[in-house]
Amino acid sequence: MPVEHVASRHLDLGRRGEELAAAYLEQAGYRLVAANFSLPVGRNRVGALIKVEIDLVAYEGKTLCFVEVKSRASDWFAPPEANVDLRKQRQVARAARAYLRTFGQLDKPYRYDVVTVLLPAEPDRQLEIQLLRNYWTNKILRRQ
Repeated sequence: MPVEHVASRHLDLGRRGEELAAAYLEQAGYRLVAANFSLPVGRNRVGALIKVEIDLVAYEGKTLCFVEVKSRASDWFAPPEANVDLRKQRQVARAARAYLRTFGQLDKPYRYDVVTVLLPAEPDRQLEIQLLRNYWTNKILRRQ
């Protein structure tokens, strides 16, 4: 199978997962304010621009939620949330701080949520969506 086809399927899965996650959150009472929010946060050691992205930004009541969406065709190897590791959490937190500064929301309550979406290719398996509220906090991101 050509690499382009595999990458295209992966992107399609991610895009579809984010659409389903957004609809799921709205149905759960969240108010979406941004999708695929991306912004530059600095430069690396060689001067290349570093951009960070937040999959979904939404309010649940008065709490601003920064949502990472993980979509998979299977959870055979590991659950989707296993890919929201410390490195990914730090990236999302960095983007969230930039978002809060940009929109003057530094004094507002916020949290980090994860939505997992399983879109199995097998016809006998159903779509599964799971919301993991407050999946991590800034406290665990501090370097020891």
